[in-house]
Amino acid sequence: AASDVYKRQPIYLYKIITPLAKNVSQNCNNCLVKRIVIKFLNYIRRQIMELKTPLYDAHVKAGGKIVPFAGFLLPVQYEKTGVIKEHMAVRTQAGLFDVSHMGEVLCKGKDALANLQKILTNNFDNMVDGQARYSLMCNEKGGVVDDLIVYKKGENDYFIVVNAANREKDFNWMLEHKFGDVEFTNVSDDYAQLALQGPKAMEILRKLTKEESIPQKYYHAVFNGEVAGIPCIVSKTGYTGEDGVELYLESKYAEQMWDKLLEAGAQEGLVPCGLGARDTLRMEAAMPLYGHEMNDDISPLETGLKFAVKMDKPDFIGKAAIEAKGEPKIKRVGLKVVGRGVIREEQDVLADGKVIGHTTSGTHCPYLDYPVGMALIDAKYSELGTKLEVEVRGRKVEVEVVALPFYKRDK
Repeated sequence: AASDVYKRQPIYLYKIITPLAKNVSQNCNNCLVKRIVIKFLNYIRRQIMELKTPLYDAHVKAGGKIVPFAGFLLPVQYEKTGVIKEHMAVRTQAGLFDVSHMGEVLCKGKDALANLQKILTNNFDNMVDGQARYSLMCNEKGGVVDDLIVYKKGENDYFIVVNAANREKDFNWMLEHKFGDVEFTNVSDDYAQLALQGPKAMEILRKLTKEESIPQKYYHAVFNGEVAGIPCIVSKTGYTGEDGVELYLESKYAEQMWDKLLEAGAQEGLVPCGLGARDTLRMEAAMPLYGHEMNDDISPLETGLKFAVKMDKPDFIGKAAIEAKGEPKIKRVGLKVVGRGVIREEQDVLADGKVIGHTTSGTHCPYLDYPVGMALIDAKYSELGTKLEVEVRGRKVEVEVVALPFYKRDK
């Protein structure tokens, strides 16, 4: 039960609201009523309590600075290290992240593949068992409901990983749009997820497992893997721009796995890392974040994710709207600060004093040692080398359009 996995107060309210929300999701046939009831119940649930991952106590013990994020209490950084040291550890050695707040959904049944082909933008009919594929889930307007990863476990048997803030939203969207013989099951509360990332990540992993538990290719997974004697899914994926794996395991083994990995990686300089470093790392690697580079109103083509949108498929939700928009008039670009200052999200981008778009993310990148940002701007100004300005608290900061990603590791 979720109440055994995530310690919350007052627990009796959680026990009442969670099954009620699931019951409405599965049994209510009126989509509008279902959506309203689910939103209300989830709002109440978020208001009365913050979720704690199975590693909450381990974070506190390690000196993690705990902050609320996507309804969870998670470390933004650790006292002994801090964001910059954690970031640099991942770029030069290795870092360990708790990403148990992410959501997981199972999709099974005779029509599972047909449902994925209709609900998601990518193509899944040519995947092999164990393969993973990035995709968008669009609404009828062509905007992005969420970005996610689909794993093929077997024929018409899929494992889907969604963003933490969209766990319930995504699951409800899948339920509302499913058809035929298919079952979507939200198993988010059953799994913990740990991300071991960095140039020394695989060296550390090999201390604790056999080669048959390690995927041979990027974006592939071993579903019957075992690490440190613990059964888990071993996936060669990540959100840092570095080599590494993400491990999915039963929540009850989370702290044991966390301790085993840190112990095994001590000589290699492995450190626990928080949300702060996770964000600066994904920024250097120019990986888009839902709610920043994409949302319900931004199409995947506008934010540079055309590779995951297969317009040659017969149909998918949002395809007609994307086609009707034609060639994107706005484009996601990389901005390097050439003046003085640091740019952040939701700041105006200007060309010759005219607003041509806005920043979606921005920070000072520790490894690159200069500030960068991403922005959605008028496509006419997206040519590399174009000089622009960003308005930062009433002051204009000079920037230059540069290629993405900002950082790319040596293979």
